[in-house]
Amino acid sequence: MSSAKPSLGTLIRHLIELLDGDVQAAYEAGGLAWRPRYTPVLRGLLSLGPASIKAMAGTIGISHSAVSQTVAQMTKDALVELQPGTDARERIVILTPKAQAMVPALQRQWAAVNAASDTLDAELSTPLSGIVGEAIDALNRRPFGERIMAEAEALSTPEHP
Repeated sequence: MSSAKPSLGTLIRHLIELLDGDVQAAYEAGGLAWRPRYTPVLRGLLSLGPASIKAMAGTIGISHSAVSQTVAQMTKDALVELQPGTDARERIVILTPKAQAMVPALQRQWAAVNAASDTLDAELSTPLSGIVGEAIDALNRRPFGERIMAEAEALSTPEHP
């Protein structure tokens, strides 16, 4: 009996598990209480300074909802604080001294992760970083949901009962 071919989603989730799991383990081995998902938010704050969730989402290319959820987790871990913005709905995210103290060690860890990524890319027939970038660009041009709907419609035609 043959096994089914893994779907794209399954393959991507497995890849993320392999990558994030080892990045997380490296943080722990380095004595850092840090989650990989915090990195884009921290990098955004290092670039922008104190910023709204909306501004960070636009800068780091992650949805407002995902940034908001990550900021909530980082707040619980005392890595960021929220201050009121110019209107009642806006919240400004700032780094805590705890997070600021971690930055040099995190930057060293990021350098190691980037170097490891380069070695992975060198082993592949096409660099993973390039393919992922191309996929993101293609999905920005035509979202996957549109593609699914078009294929579902095509499959429901008389030629495809």
